Amino acid sequence: MTRTGPDGEDGRVTDDDTNRSTGTFPLTGHIQRLLQRIRAHDRRRPLVWDGLLTTSWVLFAALDVSSGGWRTVAVDPDVPAPWVLTMSVAFSAPLLWRRSHPLAVLLFMAPFSLVNVWTGAVIQAAFLQEIVVFNIALRQPMRTLARSGAIVLAPLVIGAGHFPDDWDRLFVPHLYAFAFAALVGIVVRTRKEYTEALVDRANRLERERDQQAQLAAAAERTRIAREMHDIIGHNLSVITGLADGGAYAAPKSPERAAQALDAIGTTSRQALAELRRLLGVLRDQPDRAERTPQPTLDDIDALLDGVRSAGLPVRLHRRGTPPPVPPTAGRQLTVYRVVQEGLTNTLKHAGPDQSLAAEVTLTYRPTELDVLITDNGNPRPIAGPGGTGIAGMRERASLYDGTLEAGRPATTGWQVRLRLPLEDSPS
Repeated sequence: MTRTGPDGEDGRVTDDDTNRSTGTFPLTGHIQRLLQRIRAHDRRRPLVWDGLLTTSWVLFAALDVSSGGWRTVAVDPDVPAPWVLTMSVAFSAPLLWRRSHPLAVLLFMAPFSLVNVWTGAVIQAAFLQEIVVFNIALRQPMRTLARSGAIVLAPLVIGAGHFPDDWDRLFVPHLYAFAFAALVGIVVRTRKEYTEALVDRANRLERERDQQAQLAAAAERTRIAREMHDIIGHNLSVITGLADGGAYAAPKSPERAAQALDAIGTTSRQALAELRRLLGVLRDQPDRAERTPQPTLDDIDALLDGVRSAGLPVRLHRRGTPPPVPPTAGRQLTVYRVVQEGLTNTLKHAGPDQSLAAEVTLTYRPTELDVLITDNGNPRPIAGPGGTGIAGMRERASLYDGTLEAGRPATTGWQVRLRLPLEDSPS
C-alpha cells in the first residue's frame, strides 16, 4: 500500500507507521497474534496440546533419570534407579488429564510425592504438581484450590519428618512453588474474567444500541405515517367537498364553480407543500432540510376557514383564560391535528345533509385544555376495515398523558373530546 507525501512523492506505508497509528509495538503485536493462534488451536484440538506437553515432560523426566542429574540435589543419591524412573513417570504422565480431572491427578501423585521425600530422592519432576495447581487456580473454585494445597503439602510434611535436618530443602521450595503457581493462576483467571466481562458488556451495549435504534426507527415511522395521514386525509376531504360543491353549483352558478376550482387548487398546493417539507426532512441532510414552524393553536382559525370553504359550517368557541406560558409546540400540534382529524371525519362520514354543521370548543382549565369537536350529522357505515384516524388521535394524546374519547353523544351526531394536561401538570 502506498501513500502520497506532502511533497507529492509516493511512499510505502511501513509497519512502523501502522503501529504508531494503533498505539502498539511490533514485538507486542507479534506476540499477541501468536498467543491468539495458540489459544485458538488449543480450543479446536485440546488433546494435541495436552499430548505434546505431557510427552515433553515425560522425556525430560526420563532424561534426568538416565543422566543422573537428580543425584546432584538428592538427600540420598543411592535410591534405586527404577524407583526414580517410576516416580518421574508418575509425576509427568498424568499431566494429560490435568484439565479434565485436576484434583484426581493430584491425588494420584500424592503417594509418589510421599515416597519421593521419604526416600530422599527429591527428584525435580515433583514440581510438575504445580502445573496441576495452576490449572486448578485457573478454572476451579477456591475451595478446590485449598484442597489441592493440602494434597500437595501434606506428603511433604510427613516425608520431611524423616530428614529433620533437611527440612528447608524438602518442604520450603515446594511451599514457595505452590504459592507462586496458585498466585499466577489466580491473576490469569482474574484478568480473563475481567476481559470476558468487558466483552460481554460491549456485546450487551451493542445489542441495546441496535434495539434502541430499531425502536427509534419504528417510532419515527409511526410519527411520519401519522403526519402523512393527517395531512393527506384532511386536504383530500376538503378537496372532495369543494369538488362536490363545484359540480353541484356549475349548472346554476358558474362563478361559484370557478371559486370552488380556485379553492381546490389552493388546497392542493398547500397539501403538496406540506408533503414536500415532510419528505424533504427524510431525504435531505439535517443541515439542509427545510424547516418551517409546525401548526399551533393560532392556526386553527385558518384551518376552520379551509373547512368552511369545503362546505361545512364550523363555529369556534374559546372559553376560560389561557395560561401565561403557552403550551409546548408539541401539545399545540396535538390539538391542531385532533381538530383537523375530527373535522375531516365529519366531511367524510357525516353524510350529505344541507343542515350539517360542526362546532369546536377550546376550554382552558387550571390544569388541562379541553377540546370538544361536535357535529349534527348522521354517520354513514364504513365499508371495509376501519381507518386509523381515531387511533392516531389517541396516540397523539397519549404522548402528553392526555385522553381522547370519540362516539355519539346522543341519537345523532358525533363528538370527539380531547383532554390534554398543561405543561405544569403532574404526569
